[in-house]
Amino acid sequence: MKRMYTVGHSTHPFDEFVELLRAHDVEQVVDVRSVPQSRHNPQFGHDALTEALPSQGIRYQWIERLGGLRHTTKNSINGAWRNTSFRGYADYMQTEPFQEGIDQLCTAATGAVTTIMCAEAVPWRCHRSMIGDALLLRDYQVLDIMSPTSAKPHTMTSFAKIDGTRIWYPPDPSE
Repeated sequence: MKRMYTVGHSTHPFDEFVELLRAHDVEQVVDVRSVPQSRHNPQFGHDALTEALPSQGIRYQWIERLGGLRHTTKNSINGAWRNTSFRGYADYMQTEPFQEGIDQLCTAATGAVTTIMCAEAVPWRCHRSMIGDALLLRDYQVLDIMSPTSAKPHTMTSFAKIDGTRIWYPPDPSE
């Protein structure tokens, strides 16, 4: 089975972040932020990572199509998400650009231990969890890096509905 990690850079100093990646043998970081910058943690800006990670033997790539800032659609089929940001991302998951982004991620991950990265430390508060759902449907084992000694298996969102590689999160009809 193929494996993919997820990680949030949080407020780690760069050296601690690199050690976190090394503890899980990560060879490549794929940035899934819409805007790969951080005002408060400039060490995690696109330009900084493009330079600093390769100097540590870790490849860096940004896949803009997987970025998280998305807006919900008028007749959203993803009403189980009460958080409008998550609902918006789930709506975006129904589009061709999202599917192309997932395909690009899977291609990039071929032959390299890869993690997707966003800013949020906690995976269930981040769109990485929905990318994780999409990867589970493509036969990946998805592990959320929590610490240098812990990577928790990602499980499918409980209210997800699946048809092949299509996933959506409909509202509970009893509500």
